[in-house]
Amino acid sequence: MTVAYGRKLDVLRTLFSYSNAVAMSYRPPTITLQIPAEKIDGQTVTFRPVRDGINSEVSGVIQVVERANGFSVNASYVVGQNPPQQSHVYWFDQSEIDAIARSLTKEKRRILIVDDDSDSTHLVKILLEKTGSYVVLEENDSAAAHQSARSFRPDVILMDIMMPKTDGAELAVQIEADPELQGTPIIFLTALITKPETNNGLRIEGHRSLAKPINIPELIDYIEESLPHAM
Repeated sequence: MTVAYGRKLDVLRTLFSYSNAVAMSYRPPTITLQIPAEKIDGQTVTFRPVRDGINSEVSGVIQVVERANGFSVNASYVVGQNPPQQSHVYWFDQSEIDAIARSLTKEKRRILIVDDDSDSTHLVKILLEKTGSYVVLEENDSAAAHQSARSFRPDVILMDIMMPKTDGAELAVQIEADPELQGTPIIFLTALITKPETNNGLRIEGHRSLAKPINIPELIDYIEESLPHAM
């Protein structure tokens, strides 16, 4: 038993040493930038950290690190909706940062859409991003939407009203009370009102509203009219 225990300790030490060696030997990709570093550093972006085994969208703030022969670029993101949340750093490769640079040079508007219906949010995301004018972050957990808004810093928030955990009206109050988000336009997307009511300019809690099912050209008009500086 003593020999077996000793061998087990040797195996554990070997695995621990190997893990440390791998962590210490990792070198972030060195890339070239198509745009000046100052135009990308500090920007909030949405991305899929696929090499971390995550195929869903997250948001993070870009950090550019200058190297002797180029740059390394990362963004920190948070995994988990309830404490304890885990923070990760994702290093972009050349193809990923090229795509991000192209999207940033177009100065797309950031849209956060909050709805527990993931099929609905994904469809709206696809149709809005297809215009080339917006980058859209989906949030299907209303309880996490306030934190998502603080991380993403949207130009406009699209929001359902009837949602589990936190309804749209309560979430709107939270956002309006947040000094970092005050003044962010909110548009309610809801089945609680009719098309004629929408056409008559009905507001809910002081915010513009659109009746479901959503008419995308009409939604785009609402978004553009809500932006503080129309593009």
